[in-house]
Amino acid sequence: QVQLVESGGGLVQAGGSLRLSCAASGRTFSNYAMGWFRQAPGKEREFAAGISRSGGRTYYADSVKGRFTISRDNAKNTVYLQMNSLKPEDTAVYYCAATDFLGSSWSRYDYWGQGTQVTVSS
Repeated sequence: QVQLVESGGGLVQAGGSLRLSCAASGRTFSNYAMGWFRQAPGKEREFAAGISRSGGRTYYADSVKGRFTISRDNAKNTVYLQMNSLKPEDTAVYYCAATDFLGSSWSRYDYWGQGTQVTVSS
């Protein structure tokens, strides 16, 4: 089992920045690729960013490419999502998740955090 706890969400004005963190415990963190997903009210959960076990490969949804950066610190068992130039449409609950096989489909991910709310005001 892997336990994931997100933090860092909040209310920010459009154009602002937030950094989300996801702390992992349980099994060896570096054995898992990690992803950030988000879910806005009335919408399906969507992939935002993913990172390989070593951190050497990253992937982004087109909607966040160039604005969001995913990174990880395996020594600290933590994955981050730096979000810049935030837009009102980025408003959602953000979830981190762990997987054996990195991809953009939520069904690939076995372990999930409880989510953290990000609200971007216009």
